[in-house]
Amino acid sequence: MLFLYHCLLYFYPASYRLEYGSEMTGVFRDLHGEKMHEGLSARVAFYVGELAGLVHGALQEQTRAIAGSHPSIPFSPRGFLMRSEFRFPKTVPVLMAIILAGVILAIEKATAVQASLPHSNPQLPPIQPEHFTFFPAMALIFFSAYAVAVIGWVVVFALRKSGVQRLSDIAPRN
Repeated sequence: MLFLYHCLLYFYPASYRLEYGSEMTGVFRDLHGEKMHEGLSARVAFYVGELAGLVHGALQEQTRAIAGSHPSIPFSPRGFLMRSEFRFPKTVPVLMAIILAGVILAIEKATAVQASLPHSNPQLPPIQPEHFTFFPAMALIFFSAYAVAVIGWVVVFALRKSGVQRLSDIAPRN
């Protein structure tokens, strides 16, 4: 089985295989040794999972080698791959806050409508305006979190700038 695994490693690009091939083979060898003491069904499940993962990884790496650093891979089983360089647009938090405020406002209005209706439903009186209690609290929490985030960004930016200046003042030793 180790021979088959080693042969399937050749599906990976040469650079990837040279960098990670021996480590992958070593991990497989260790896990293979542990699975030898288990039942046949556990070993078959292990082999199928490892070989399928190896082929899937090889296809991903070959696609990356051909198409560039991070292509969209149509044969991914998960459908969505997390990437470390993925960033939300800067407007997303603002839009999410506006949507949250709209939902909270709708809940408050629905609560006001429900409170103004009698329990027995004989005749509907006019709907009385209700005092907002939840919406101002959420607005205060949102603006407090925003202020803390801005202060944190300013501190981090100031520390980074001073750290760079301090590193530039260090004289190299001979």
